[in-house]
Amino acid sequence: MPAEIYQHHPVTQPHTRVRVFGLADRSLPVCHTSNHQLLLRAASSTSGTNSAEIAFKFGKQTKKTGPGYENTIRENVQRAKEEMVALQSTHPALKPTLAIIQAGEDDCLLEINKKMAGKVGLNLTQICLPKECTEDEIIEEVLKLNDDPRVHGVYFHLPPAFLTSPVLNTLNPEKDIDCVSDLNMGRLVRGDTSQGFTPPIANAVMELLARNDAPLEGKTVMVIGGEGPLGVALLCLMQRGGVVVHNVHRDSASLKKQVMGADAVVLLGAEQIDVPSTWLRPGAALIDCGSSYLTEDHELASSRGSGVGPLTAVLRMQNVVRSSSRWAREQQYRPWNLRSLKLQPLSPVPSDIEISRAQTPKSVDQLAQEIGLLQEETEAYGRNKAKVRLSLLDRLSEQPDGKYVLVAGITPTPLGEGKSTVTIGLVQALSAHLKFNSFACLRQPSQGPTFGVKGGAAGGGYAQVIPMEEFNLHLTGDIHAITAANNLVAAAIDARMLHEATQTDKALYSRLVPSVNGVRRFSPIQISRLNRLGVNETDPSALTPQEISSFVRLDLDPTKITWQRVVDTNDRFLRKITVGQASTEKGRTRETQFDIAVASEIMAILALTDGLGDMKARLGRMVVGSSCSGQPVTADDLGVSGALAVLMKDAIKPTLMQTLEGTPVFVHAGPFANIAHGNSSVLADKLALKLVGEDGFVVTEAGFGADIGMEKFFNIKCRASGLRPNVVVLVATVRALKMHGGGPNVSAGSPLPKEYIDENLSLVAGGCSSNLKKQIQIAHLFGVPVVVALNVFKTDTQAEIALVCQMAKESGASDAVPCHHWERVAVAHQETSIVEKIRTIAQKVYGADDIMLSAEAQVKIDYYNQQGYGKLPICMAKTHLSLSHMPEKKGVPTGFTLPIRDVRASIGAGFIYPLVGTMSTMPGLPTRPCFYDIDLDPVTEEITGLF
Repeated sequence: MPAEIYQHHPVTQPHTRVRVFGLADRSLPVCHTSNHQLLLRAASSTSGTNSAEIAFKFGKQTKKTGPGYENTIRENVQRAKEEMVALQSTHPALKPTLAIIQAGEDDCLLEINKKMAGKVGLNLTQICLPKECTEDEIIEEVLKLNDDPRVHGVYFHLPPAFLTSPVLNTLNPEKDIDCVSDLNMGRLVRGDTSQGFTPPIANAVMELLARNDAPLEGKTVMVIGGEGPLGVALLCLMQRGGVVVHNVHRDSASLKKQVMGADAVVLLGAEQIDVPSTWLRPGAALIDCGSSYLTEDHELASSRGSGVGPLTAVLRMQNVVRSSSRWAREQQYRPWNLRSLKLQPLSPVPSDIEISRAQTPKSVDQLAQEIGLLQEETEAYGRNKAKVRLSLLDRLSEQPDGKYVLVAGITPTPLGEGKSTVTIGLVQALSAHLKFNSFACLRQPSQGPTFGVKGGAAGGGYAQVIPMEEFNLHLTGDIHAITAANNLVAAAIDARMLHEATQTDKALYSRLVPSVNGVRRFSPIQISRLNRLGVNETDPSALTPQEISSFVRLDLDPTKITWQRVVDTNDRFLRKITVGQASTEKGRTRETQFDIAVASEIMAILALTDGLGDMKARLGRMVVGSSCSGQPVTADDLGVSGALAVLMKDAIKPTLMQTLEGTPVFVHAGPFANIAHGNSSVLADKLALKLVGEDGFVVTEAGFGADIGMEKFFNIKCRASGLRPNVVVLVATVRALKMHGGGPNVSAGSPLPKEYIDENLSLVAGGCSSNLKKQIQIAHLFGVPVVVALNVFKTDTQAEIALVCQMAKESGASDAVPCHHWERVAVAHQETSIVEKIRTIAQKVYGADDIMLSAEAQVKIDYYNQQGYGKLPICMAKTHLSLSHMPEKKGVPTGFTLPIRDVRASIGAGFIYPLVGTMSTMPGLPTRPCFYDIDLDPVTEEITGLF
């Protein structure tokens, strides 16, 4: 036997061996009798160690397995090889693989299966279990093979006692090439083998019956001992071939009479069944699939004819090839089969939470299947939401993207403009009513506003994401993962400063590179730091004292720490804090602060990354402060970037949910638009664009007004993703336009002044000619066509609606279908200095006369230029309530100078963010926060007061 390749298999049993055979052509030993006839066992559908020999007899003269039988084998080998060639011509990287689970050593039957796998060109993996293995050990191996995408078929070469129902039904039916599972046997009985397989030995019998000169249809076949699954399979196959089948027990008193009336006799079962040749009428065929056992010399204990093993083995290999072909087809794009949920609109319209609870969502597994996701591509979090794995991008890498739609808005007011409602309503209309594939991509709400001032962000009315409670509360824990990762960095910073201040270089080095079992080694992240320092030595004992000092001392300047702690709660008293006041910190106090969790640079990275590798690299590049010599210190220098990637490994996957009408939604990332870049994740958009197909639509939302969320979408998100939107949908309301046109101020929860209830065309015109026109112009800066979506309320009159539509078109909006092209405009500020980029946004987008830099902001800008960060894009942190820095200024303010209080950098995320005016990165709670009304019924577990 040629050398075997032993491959590690992650099993818990130390006695399990795995042998992997490649495609190399090799000669395998076969077993011969004294007259050199090939004698090999063939596994039935219920027993891998039962041999099945076949004697193909006609009348009194036994037909040996001569040229006809050998031709049948050769023809089937050739057919399987041709199918392999066709498969690999379209999927050259695919290597169809058969896995064999065996107990004990190889035997003759196993050798013939290995030989046939080599002839066809399959890869082969053997899982070698001990002779006395347990059911649990077998199931554990089956589960591993189920999850291995490289394995396309599993063959149980085990004693009958080991093939229990739990074992057989654990096997993934798609890999059940012997048809041993109840599901595949049921498919066979029903006549549906498009998903399952036909047992190879049953196929072998049918092939041999078909070799008879006379056609099968109308013939009578007697099956003896066919009480088991194999008998059922044969019965179904024969009946569908037009054969008249009689099944008789081996001990039947009329056995001889019935045999004498049959055109062919098939012997099944584990025990020897003796049918004298004198019982067969002239020309009748006898196919014996009875039991024979191999001796230690690999000879049959019985001499009743030649083995059916080779034919069964090659037919098994055919099933593996077909399983591989099915798997390859499953990897291709799947057309949607979306089932919409029916709405029952009521008048008057109930509250949002009542509408949400009145609808029963589909299970997320069903939704995933309807939109073409594979089972292994989703990770369910309960019944209503699931993470989607990024492997989808590899599977559909050749699939063209769908159309890309951005929903933005005019400058928001306390009345709300309804961008989320428009986004969700649009995809519901496209998918549930117009039957286009469409996906909504939304940000995850922060707990801060939910419990503070907003009370939820899932849309509203009959256009919302359900269940609302799950959407708004925790979801799948992404923000908690960001909080944990962010604060790990903060803890590492203060701990490192303390240890450096209280230990010598030698003591630090011995602790950073400890001796474990007498051996000192640098970790991979420490080697990376040494390389950045210009030290190529990997032996800890070989560093010079100077190299040791450079390695162990980050020498962080406490006054230059830029990294803050975060919490996902609006808490104004954390805007400035002092840490290190305990006596154990030895007087190492310093002032710092908390930000809201969604303002963390890690949130920005999550929203902009395109995969795990990119995310890990971005996390490592995050600058946390400066050394006393002015050098930037990164998360990689702290040695924490690997741990951050571990904390974020699940958060990187978008969360799948659904709208009220059962259309799909991705909820992922939640960067604030007035603090960060205010857009959901690049990954969610990319996954959705592949799933909807070339003719589908992905509708993604940018936070707040076009001056904030949309500007950052183009200048930051599009730069990171490389995606090009086809159209901008600009959301406006008559009420907001009236406010921008000079209407009185309002506050949420207070009665509306009559100007917002009664028709007032003058205020509407003022808002259209100022704020709406300006926001359309901002979109045109990027060369994108604009469709204005007027969110209509019952107080709006027809005249007001008509006026908005008219003035929107006059201002440059299009009322046509979104254009199928996007001409990307190179905005002047993209390749200029930091100051000029800030000035360009202030003047071109906000309408300011100029900017005014504080002394602190100018120092920061000089530092960032010195460090080589001057080419990064700008992400302005500004109030969302006005085009200016003054929230009370509506419409299009003019004649103002934009104050830049501070400038910060998110190097890992890849942008510089100036703080405009009094903009804070930690919101505060109002006098009466939303949490006063939020409660839980301990009996029903129903949440009240959230909306």
